[in-house]
Amino acid sequence: MMTDVVQFEISGVQYALDIQIAREIVEMMPITPVPRAPEHIAGIINLRGEITNILNLNHLMGLPTDNDTENRKIIVLVPDAANGSNVGLIVDDVQSVLQISEDDVDQMDDTMSREAYVKGIVKIGKEETGTKDLVIWIDIAKILSDTLTE
Repeated sequence: MMTDVVQFEISGVQYALDIQIAREIVEMMPITPVPRAPEHIAGIINLRGEITNILNLNHLMGLPTDNDTENRKIIVLVPDAANGSNVGLIVDDVQSVLQISEDDVDQMDDTMSREAYVKGIVKIGKEETGTKDLVIWIDIAKILSDTLTE
């Protein structure tokens, strides 16, 4: 069975999320900060007339924030992913859409995956070198449900 995922980068590490929950990818734009918002909320944007909450994915995943990245993008999620809210995630860059098969994915053991929001580790083969790049497939729905219900 093949699955499509969106591959993106944060702090030099490759991640992926399910393509079904990504509505669109937009260029970085000015984000309006929200007073007294929790740290994981970068602020809001007006995306074609819809107020969209922008989350710092770095912060949600406990990763360092690098605001100097040039190609930053916002991955806008389908409203279903966030209890009907319009939510976007800031990432350093979006690489591509990958088609992966179950053979390409290693599961993490339960102790790790429960805490780490990781669905699996995707191994992407480089034919010419014979090496495999690792892409961490994250469970955005779980991150959001944990974050939005706190």
